[in-house]
Amino acid sequence: MHPAVAVGLVFGGCCSNVVFLELLARQFPGCGNIVTFSQFLFIAVEGFIFEANFGRKRPAIPIRNYFIMVAMFFTVSVVNNYALNLNIAMPLHMIFRSGSLIASMALGIIILKKRYSMSRYTSIALVSLGIFTCTFMSAKQVASDSSLNQEDGPQAFLWWLLGIAALTFALLMSARMGIFQETLYQKFGKHSKEALFYNHALPLPGFLLLAPNIYQHAVLFSQSELFQVPVIGLTLPLMWFYLLMNVITQYVCIRGVFILTTECTSLTVTLVVTLRKFVSLIFSILYFQNPFTGWHWLGTAFVFVGTLMYTEVWNSLGPFLARCRRRRLKE
Repeated sequence: MHPAVAVGLVFGGCCSNVVFLELLARQFPGCGNIVTFSQFLFIAVEGFIFEANFGRKRPAIPIRNYFIMVAMFFTVSVVNNYALNLNIAMPLHMIFRSGSLIASMALGIIILKKRYSMSRYTSIALVSLGIFTCTFMSAKQVASDSSLNQEDGPQAFLWWLLGIAALTFALLMSARMGIFQETLYQKFGKHSKEALFYNHALPLPGFLLLAPNIYQHAVLFSQSELFQVPVIGLTLPLMWFYLLMNVITQYVCIRGVFILTTECTSLTVTLVVTLRKFVSLIFSILYFQNPFTGWHWLGTAFVFVGTLMYTEVWNSLGPFLARCRRRRLKE
């Protein structure tokens, strides 16, 4: 597949996925568990049919090695989605998750004894400063809103602090999972489609622990207003339509990233994913009118400039532009 198509899948799938997630979270802030379960179930069923060949294909990586990775992946997914229940706005949620570079570098130094160049340390400092700025300004906003409501104010701020703690935990756990994957792939080779299937299929029994919450939101979704799907004319509750679209766009997003990793360099993949996050953030702020001050914009700029510095995209742009100039001269 042409890389441009993969880029289109990433931008179209991932950006629209964030939109449908916010539409769900705005109506029912506690719907994170049913969203996570639906995404896992869809990808697991698809993988069982097309990757595992209805269970007939033996895994290239021994299945016992997947259990640790699966436990971490399940925890990260549930905690990230549950953080939306804890007074965390979608823009802050996206910015905070962009701090994965910090967590990866920190754990890489501690666990793998890696050493990095000064430019990498500078980029991480920028990302850290950006996240701190956005988090601090969001804290001031929550505190300000809380002061207007004397009864629920302190409680709302405490929930927000718990949400920040949950996002921090998920960030570190995700980085640790990345290191574990790296060591696993070095030993057995890269099998990303297989890993995608087992990461989503094996945790499904864990959702039994969340069954009451999932059932509660399924009932609430069924009670939402009816919506007629364009073109096909199917009528279903609006929340179920949002959930269906969230699951489909999540799959398109993941497939786009997977195709991109096979067709392009890791630098290109990182750049595309970073730009996609920026577009999602801008859309969330403008369309959903999420509160965003000048300080938030400054923090966001620090995060994205730091991310681009980390990927050393500037070093790659020079030779690329030089090649473009040479082509023009030849023409």
